[in-house]
Amino acid sequence: MVLRLNGKVALVSGGARGIGAAIARAIVAEGGKVVIGDLLDEEGRALAEEIGSSATFVRLDVTQPEEWGKALTSAVETFGKLDTLVNNAGIGSGGPIDQYSYTDWDRVIAINLTGVFNGIKAAIPALKIAGGGSIVNISSIAGIRGYPAMPGYVAAKFGVRGLTKAAALDLARYGIRVNSVHPGFVRTLMTARSRQPTSHVAMDRAADPSEIAHLVVYLASDESSFSTGAEFIADGGETAGHVVGR
Repeated sequence: MVLRLNGKVALVSGGARGIGAAIARAIVAEGGKVVIGDLLDEEGRALAEEIGSSATFVRLDVTQPEEWGKALTSAVETFGKLDTLVNNAGIGSGGPIDQYSYTDWDRVIAINLTGVFNGIKAAIPALKIAGGGSIVNISSIAGIRGYPAMPGYVAAKFGVRGLTKAAALDLARYGIRVNSVHPGFVRTLMTARSRQPTSHVAMDRAADPSEIAHLVVYLASDESSFSTGAEFIADGGETAGHVVGR
């Protein structure tokens, strides 16, 4: 059996748990190697140890360009190259816009949007040396439609969607593809306390992180070689429209 990511090397930000951890596991399961970048040192190291020799952990604050530089150096020194960057790190923050603080705004934009910009900038030289590759930016369906009481999050996720398209146009000449993934509600530790209903979703359930990871594997693989500048939605039909009469 031919593994879909055989010989490929990926860096996943926010990779210590949740969707990021599922992506890291899926990459290795398909024959790849992965650098797990996160601020969660203990969880990140434990995950790398669990996965084995095809994974390593590096501390990464996505708001700091110099830490991205160290993470990219670690990837190349450990595994010889970089083929894929997955910009997954992100946080949530809520509140009506008239009550939303400047501090919350700055923090969400710094991590969820500027962090993606920093990652793309840092990865370009290594991806060029590798002869091209794939950048996968994890946005949200909040980058497709608006939500109340989430101004910073929605703005950042729409920004990731637009940044993806701009970067795709600039980087296609180097064989670097850039796409965004837009999950709906996903069962993770971050959402575990939420009692968000799913009755309005066509499939009437939340996603498992592995379902998002499978989509990322496709975008990291050569199977998606003609896809760039596009958004890929995995939301159980939530943005298709509201289900009534259930």
